[in-house]
Amino acid sequence: MIASVSGTVAALSLEAAVVEVGGVGLLVQCTPATLSRLRVGQDAHLVTTLVVRETELTLYGFVDADERDVFETLQSASGVGPRLAQAVLGVHSPDGVRRAVAAEDLAALTKVPGIGRKGAQRIVLDLKDRLGAPAAVPAQAGNAGTNTDAGPHGGAPASAGRSRAAVGEQVRLALLGLGYTAREAEDALAVVRADGADSSEPGGAAGDDQAPDTVAVLLRRALAALRPR
Repeated sequence: MIASVSGTVAALSLEAAVVEVGGVGLLVQCTPATLSRLRVGQDAHLVTTLVVRETELTLYGFVDADERDVFETLQSASGVGPRLAQAVLGVHSPDGVRRAVAAEDLAALTKVPGIGRKGAQRIVLDLKDRLGAPAAVPAQAGNAGTNTDAGPHGGAPASAGRSRAAVGEQVRLALLGLGYTAREAEDALAVVRADGADSSEPGGAAGDDQAPDTVAVLLRRALAALRPR
């Protein structure tokens, strides 16, 4: 079992990073949100799990042990392998997965590519008591009059725009780290923003625990916009 890797990021691709450890380049499969934190030439530390199959050994990397634990627990659900478990964490944070399962939110689970309604039902049924409780979400004010973060007209919080801008910048830097030009990154972000991807997806203006969801969703759509080019 390889529990973690620490070393210099030698290369980045759309789905993986190569981390050089002691002169050996380890290929580590990662979610878009995890890849967005890495930069070629910089040091990185990833919590990992090694998946052993008859014909291959695949190393998966995560930002922390909680994400790895949820990845491993997801695979105990019927029909969920490592690739699908990684796809779930590419769309939802660990607590996002816990909330979706606890609330039996099939709509949230079916947002993951490869999971249909029946698959979502199996995940809820199999993991209902295995993932643990999600972290408490701070209560939101009931109206604009008592919400100190509300905008001047009692609408969305004043920080919402700043949050979306910060997420957009993270995705832009991630695209640059993956080798795209600044122009390509800006054009891709313009496309997904025109589609409303940065504000319509869950977590667009929510708490910090949902920020990885937003980065992952926006980065995935930006990459989809770039691939045809």
